[in-house]
Amino acid sequence: MMLMEQTQVPTGALPMSGFKDHLRLGTGFGNESVQDAVLETYLRAAMAAVEARTSKALISRDYSYTLTAWRDLGAQVLPVAPVSAITAFVIVDRTGGEAIVAESKYMLEEDMHRPRLVSTGFVLPQVPVGGKARIEFTAGFGPAWSDVPSDLAQAVFLMAAHYYEHRQEGASSESTMPFGVSTLLERYRNIRLFGGRG
Repeated sequence: MMLMEQTQVPTGALPMSGFKDHLRLGTGFGNESVQDAVLETYLRAAMAAVEARTSKALISRDYSYTLTAWRDLGAQVLPVAPVSAITAFVIVDRTGGEAIVAESKYMLEEDMHRPRLVSTGFVLPQVPVGGKARIEFTAGFGPAWSDVPSDLAQAVFLMAAHYYEHRQEGASSESTMPFGVSTLLERYRNIRLFGGRG
């Protein structure tokens, strides 16, 4: 299995001014944007950390998910939520030949934790020996920062501020989670039932 991010969060969608307010950085000076590149780096790192802990995409972007076998013949759980659309479903044989699966053969079952691609018949198309299936989809709460739930947004700010304030300490501070972040993320974390089956 391999999950690839096809598009990145554009810089314009990042809450730079909100993060500066959170850090209480001064404004009105001629060089107030000199740290923007550094702040953007920490914001992106914090978003990645929050997304990894919750399996949620905060801002909408496109993904490609490739796998060589189905865990459930009738449906496949997608590794990131919330999913708003499946944009392509392709079966690839061992020589690289691609067959596009008709949209009538599958549907998206939306879920905040475990969205699924579900067969509209009995089973999903067979994955050939030596081949793979590729599912392309769009996931995220929305295209703008204002679409992100407020508790997840606050967790990102807390994490990014932690990275920023401990930037001189290097890797030694990375294992420490800022106070309150775990609590903010708790309700978004997936609960694994039945050994993670499906």
